[in-house]
Amino acid sequence: MSRVNVMLPYLGEEEVEAVAEVLRSGWVAQGPRVAEFERLFAASMQAEHAVAVSSCTTGLHLAMVVVGVGAGDEVVVPSFSFIATTNAVRYVGATPVFADVDVTTGNLTPETVEAELTDRTKAVVVVDQGGVPVDLDAIRAVCDPRGIAVIEDAACGAGSTYRGRPVGAGAEIAAWSFHPRKILTTGEGGMITTSRQDWADRAHKLREHAMSVSAADRHASVLAPPETYDEVGYNFRMTDLQAAVGIVQLGRLPEVVARRRELAATYTKFLAEVPGLRTVIDPAWGESNFQSFWVEVGDAYPLDREGLLERLAHADISARRGIMSTHRQPPYVGVAAPGSLPVTEHLTDSTLILPLFHQMDETQQGRVVDVLVEAARA
Repeated sequence: MSRVNVMLPYLGEEEVEAVAEVLRSGWVAQGPRVAEFERLFAASMQAEHAVAVSSCTTGLHLAMVVVGVGAGDEVVVPSFSFIATTNAVRYVGATPVFADVDVTTGNLTPETVEAELTDRTKAVVVVDQGGVPVDLDAIRAVCDPRGIAVIEDAACGAGSTYRGRPVGAGAEIAAWSFHPRKILTTGEGGMITTSRQDWADRAHKLREHAMSVSAADRHASVLAPPETYDEVGYNFRMTDLQAAVGIVQLGRLPEVVARRRELAATYTKFLAEVPGLRTVIDPAWGESNFQSFWVEVGDAYPLDREGLLERLAHADISARRGIMSTHRQPPYVGVAAPGSLPVTEHLTDSTLILPLFHQMDETQQGRVVDVLVEAARA
């Protein structure tokens, strides 16, 4: 049997030619392709401004800086997320405060956020976990009157919708990932989108050492103008090679999301009657891109999560454990009070991510379903 991977990037000859064109141009660093990708991405996500960066992590870092988070501030975050969500808080010297999540969506809720707010809360980071859209409006209704910034970690969100619009469209600021695990990839890379011109302008400067004159403008000039460095900045730039791939990938996004939703519907159909398995579904307020298709393994299922992962691996099927609990990782042990995040810990311990990728065929998906169904009958 050939291995069924949990995820495969969907790349083709168009991406190859796009990169070759950039190489032939001689301009491979941050330049005109990055600017074009920013413009196209902002339009696609219905955002006013977009700033390309080297990763979603650096995007979250810059988001913290431009909204004014710093030492002495608290930032409410989900522990149920990749560790980068919380690391960005630490990068600026602030204190992460973990909030629990909803058992159905895996996302923060207005109630779990409000329970953790204090007079030191400067921002809240909400995550579209696995592509499931967070109920942003409801959380902003809690935070906006208090002057608390809401940063959307849309790392997994490209192609998901919230109340009929792309996720992130209603956010003051959001960060996106183009890692190969995501359905829109540039290899590595990320993007910030924001409704505020001042935040976009500062992020553009900070991503390249806070230079007063952009590198693109300097290189385009025969006699480069002098530049100054008005504050401590960063090297968070994206290259034109990455942006060229991103432009092609952005054009593929509707097709890729449609295919993933089709595969997710097939999983849901065949697993709906399996006792002890609960599949991720769309929330009432939006549609997921199913960047991850996760399943909760309950007490009624004959195997626990680890046993099911082993059964899948024996059939040469690569699944993954569910989303991590950041508060269990060494840098954050002790940040959350024992027992304060019961849903987070339950989902981390009982969920797994099934294979789902654009090129997946009926035979491959059938193999996955067969293992799950046959184990239930054992």
